[in-house]
Parts: sequence; structure tokens; C-alpha cells
Amino acid sequence: MQPTFVLVHGAFANSFSMAPLQAELGLLGHRSVAVDLPGHGFGATYTRAYQAPQDLAGLATAPGSIKGVTLADNAAHLIGILERAKRNGPVILVAHSRGGITATAAANARPDLIDRIVYVAAWCPVALDVGDYHAEPEMATVDTASLGLAMVGNPAELGLLRVNFRTADPDALAALKALFLADGTDEEFLTFLNTFQPDENLDVGSSADRAQAATWGRVPKTYIRLTDDASMPLALQDRLIREGDELTPDNPYDVRTLAGSHLKWLVDPAPAARLLGELATLPAPSSGR
Repeated sequence: MQPTFVLVHGAFANSFSMAPLQAELGLLGHRSVAVDLPGHGFGATYTRAYQAPQDLAGLATAPGSIKGVTLADNAAHLIGILERAKRNGPVILVAHSRGGITATAAANARPDLIDRIVYVAAWCPVALDVGDYHAEPEMATVDTASLGLAMVGNPAELGLLRVNFRTADPDALAALKALFLADGTDEEFLTFLNTFQPDENLDVGSSADRAQAATWGRVPKTYIRLTDDASMPLALQDRLIREGDELTPDNPYDVRTLAGSHLKWLVDPAPAARLLGELATLPAPSSGR
């Protein structure tokens, strides 16, 4: 039966950025669903202070709908969508960036709903919690100050992360472009930046949310490496692959590679769509479920 691709966005993103990829998948004859996690998409908060002319003082204190949203909330929402998609046949869960944390939590809880899980330069914590990976050598090249240049408000007081993606600060814009879309044009970068929402939730999970061999480990899995990713370095991607393979040696990653930055595969989605189409025809590993 024809699988359904369930697409999960990364931090500060939403289903809107998946539209070009869905168009390419559709033209190849594939069915897809783009998810908005709680507090994302039309559930996001865009305050008047975020509009031009901006009121940065007001933006620093305005409440946001994503406050209090947890990883458990994200996983429960995704599981609900997977349950509905599974009624129509096989499901291929595709996660990007921070969306991998939610996809992993869903696979830990309900591996029966997923016929293949695909990480595109995405987090799949195995040996460490997500926050701890940031202190590891594989993340040493990441310019952690980039988001800080545009960050607004105190996360502890707001109960969320808030970034002013509508900033006109040339240093902040240059840093964000280098981090996410260094291989794109300025026009592509600004267009993508305007699909981002200002708020993201704080909860990235704990040791209980790392990949679990008994459940997550039963699901056939693919990791798509992005070779020029500055925010999710290739060294970290390869480490996550290695750790996943060590956890489930009888069910290793099917590893694929795409050239480009963290967002280029969504700006120019045809190669990714073709690759995903190939994955739809892969058999499950003989030692799988």
C-alpha cells in the first residue's frame, strides 16, 4: 500500500516550511501530512509588539501560547496524527532538526504506528540528553551566540524561548544566515526567516526520552546527513548515527547524504523528495519488527 509521509518540523518552524517538499512529493505520486506541533503554525503567538514598528520592550514581556508545552505534549499530539495516518496504510515518519526529539519520543511510546522513521539532520539522543550534547566536541563549531543576537526577553520569566526573527540588525541576520542557510541567496534566507515563529518551548526531554532499544529500536530507520549543516554539524550527525547503531546493532541506520545546509533541503526540495520516494520502496530489515 502507498505510505503516508508524516513530516515534523524543527525549532521555531511549522508546517508552512514543508509546503514545497509536499508539492514535490505530490508530483512524484506520494501522500504526505505536515504536522504543526502544539503552539506552532496557527497556534503560535504573534503579538502586536512583533509587528512593525516593533516594540522590543513589549515583545520581551508578552505572554506566548507555547508556554508550558512539554515534549510529552508534542509526542501525544504526533501520536494522534500517526494513529489517523496508520488507518490508511504504512507510515513513514520524517523529522527535521529538533523535531527528531518528538519523533523519538513517539517511537519510544508507539513503534507499532511507524513503518520507518527518517531523521534529516535531526536529534535522536542516545547516550546523552540533548542539552549535554551541546557541550561535546562535535558541537564546538556551532556559533551559539547567533540566536542570542536576536533573542528577546528572559526565558526563565517568559517560560519559553523567544527570538526576534524580524530584526533588521545586520550582524544578527548575517549570523542567522550562516547558521541555517549559508548556501542560499539573501532572498531565500529572508523568505524562510519570515516563515519562522518567534516562540519555542523549553522542554527538550530527559534521559527517559532517549531512544529505547526495546521500542524505538524495533522501527526501521534512516538518517539523512546534511553535509554543510552549520547548526547540526556533520560530526554530530555521524555520532548520533553511530550511537544509534550501537544501541540496536541488528537494526542499524540506513544512511543517506544530501549536500547543503540545515534549510537548503527545504528551499530546494526536489532531491530530498526523490530520496524519500526511494525510501518508500525499502523493505523492513529482516531482524526488524
